[in-house]
Amino acid sequence: MSDLYLSRVRNWFLSSPPAEWVLSQLHEVFIGSLKQGPIPRHVAFIMDGNRRYAKSHKIETIEGHHLGFEALAGMLEVCFKCGVEVVTIYAFSVENFNRPQYEVDGLMQLAKLKMEQLVQHGSLLERYGAGVRVLGQRELLSPDVLEVFDRVARLTKDNNNHILNICFPYTSRAEITSAVRSTIEEYTTTPRPHNTPFSQSRIAQKIQAKQGNKTESLSSVREASPPPPSPRSDDPDGSVSSSATLYQEDSPKSGTPTPQVTIYPNAENITAETIDSHMYTAGCPPLDLYIRTSGVERLSDFMLWQCHQDTQIFFLKCLWPEFGLWDFLPVLVEWQWRQKQKEREKPSQRVKQA
Repeated sequence: MSDLYLSRVRNWFLSSPPAEWVLSQLHEVFIGSLKQGPIPRHVAFIMDGNRRYAKSHKIETIEGHHLGFEALAGMLEVCFKCGVEVVTIYAFSVENFNRPQYEVDGLMQLAKLKMEQLVQHGSLLERYGAGVRVLGQRELLSPDVLEVFDRVARLTKDNNNHILNICFPYTSRAEITSAVRSTIEEYTTTPRPHNTPFSQSRIAQKIQAKQGNKTESLSSVREASPPPPSPRSDDPDGSVSSSATLYQEDSPKSGTPTPQVTIYPNAENITAETIDSHMYTAGCPPLDLYIRTSGVERLSDFMLWQCHQDTQIFFLKCLWPEFGLWDFLPVLVEWQWRQKQKEREKPSQRVKQA
């Protein structure tokens, strides 16, 4: 009996009403128990293994991707039920454009179909109040695909309970490059107002008047030698005439509005938080959990900036179409256990420091 036949028999059994009811009850029990502990706020998935699943089950490659989207829907429901605020998925890499054209075209059409299903009445996003954000190099998408993605994002923009970040097409290096570029543009083209008691035009007039008075005094010194003017209190060297002096009326004390000049932010003030505010994921909580299926142990240019010292990375051997609650459950339990270990270590560290 082939693996494909066994898989279909298993899927048929699991989709039968009695089996569905039992599984749904078990899901509720396990999810309820998980919610008693800490829950990651931000989870990222590399949905790897669709093509290998299709090849091992002797089905078309595009069918493997279709089953991968079905697995995603189930995992989103699990995450939202548990209380995860943000889910970020690696749906399509820029490097995937190097695949055969028929596969790329099929993925684009499948993405359009699944995105439209996501916003249907009574859909998963509507039930859990999840908004969709499409992250990546939009200029690489065809207009018809981009129109669908923008429409879905627009229809879900008021959903504030959860966020689904779809990286399509995406690479982390391109995201970091975009963030650095936008930061530089902000710091070189966006001036900030700065209060000053003198306007630039007033200062320019006084400098010009000062230079004109010096020229006139040099030309008239041969004709007459009048007594030198007494120095003003605000002009210690006595070289500036009253017409070139910055009068008291220019100061804020006169009641006139304080003029403003514009200065540009100092590049030395750029911090990691500055760059982070220009990333695609700006506004999202820090990445807590990073999961990749298919047994491949590399990050593949995904969320490199967002991974930090507290991000926990798990490489699982199951292929993405097979990934479900029973695979996610051990990962989440281990993450909760590690969080509790960190909390226990904090008091001992404080004692040592004291």
